Amino acid sequence: MLDRRQFLKRSLCAAGALALADVLPPFAAHAAEHTLKITAVEPYVLKGSKCFVLVRTDAGVTGIGEVSPMNAPAAAHLIANEFAALLIGMNPLDIERCWERVFYRTYKQGVMGLQPEALAGIDIALWDILGKVTGLPISQLLGGKRRDWVRVYASIGGGAQSTPEKMAERAEKAVAEGFTAVKVRMDYGPIPPDANVKKDLETLAAVRSAIGDGIDLGYDVNNGYSAHTAIRVGKEIEAFNVIHYEEPVAQTDYAGYAQVVEAVDVPVAAGEHEYTRWQFRDLIEQANPDIVQPDLVKCAGISEAVKIAALASAHHKLLCPHQTQPTIGQAANLHYTAVFVTNDMAQELAEGAMHSDLHTLFTNPLEFKDGRLKVPEGPGLGLDLDEARLKELAG
Repeated sequence: MLDRRQFLKRSLCAAGALALADVLPPFAAHAAEHTLKITAVEPYVLKGSKCFVLVRTDAGVTGIGEVSPMNAPAAAHLIANEFAALLIGMNPLDIERCWERVFYRTYKQGVMGLQPEALAGIDIALWDILGKVTGLPISQLLGGKRRDWVRVYASIGGGAQSTPEKMAERAEKAVAEGFTAVKVRMDYGPIPPDANVKKDLETLAAVRSAIGDGIDLGYDVNNGYSAHTAIRVGKEIEAFNVIHYEEPVAQTDYAGYAQVVEAVDVPVAAGEHEYTRWQFRDLIEQANPDIVQPDLVKCAGISEAVKIAALASAHHKLLCPHQTQPTIGQAANLHYTAVFVTNDMAQELAEGAMHSDLHTLFTNPLEFKDGRLKVPEGPGLGLDLDEARLKELAG
């Protein structure tokens, strides 16, 4: 929002009394007089599982992005050896053109995972550059935020390997830290299905007892049930007031999803294993989940996630993005969620994420309070990266 002085200066500029460079932020003044160019694309792998991306320009502004941790070293290799050559010399503000160039030139590198995940890191960095050039946060560039703070749930994983008592203890701790919602995550995978349904239900019962009736409870099977079992469990978990039944069947079983959605009253969620607008189109039209879950560090970045939000809106689906990364990925998700999620549904935050040493990479880390994360207010992502610290952790 322009303050009174900025408004006056722009008015004077329109009248010819001031040059455009006197009005715009420093980077924007450069952009107004010259076409910006990408000069370098640098991936950094941290601890073997995190991949951050720096996109540098001839204006001196650098954008930061993040890649899904699923394939971090491979994604870094793809970025350095394929994407960089395609992007250097392009205008970073031509985000859609940059996205299309990378996506279609490297389409055969793995459109069901690696390629869109790597592209996500680039795309997020380009939106960060656009924000820094204009002096606006990404949420403003996307249309304006609905809220300043986004409610998050504690995503508590490893349920298949843990005991019901231990899961309940972790959930209780999350509530003590301020969370108003938790999710039990089993981490099964689709093979073999239906491994230990009795214990799963015992876990949910223990967690609900530990957190009380006033806390929202989600249940993520991680693709672990057959359709028949998912329907039976979906009916039983109503007793625990589960409000979010995530990936109950294999991610490839759209017909099974449709059967579950038709049979149970608990809202069914899916989407973290979809990577493009076309895959989300098929998911929505064939599987018909109640809740759609794009992951910005998987689904080719903010640009593609905006198109997915339009798909969800057109089909009257709830939008609840999937997100496990605590810093850059989470910041991108906060901007996106604040604009496109119309209700106060809690979004994902991995258990312990706010205690990660990755926050030391930033002079202004994300702020957590009373079960919510603050949407960053600075230009772009709103995170100020300490590059020296990044290189130290990348080692």
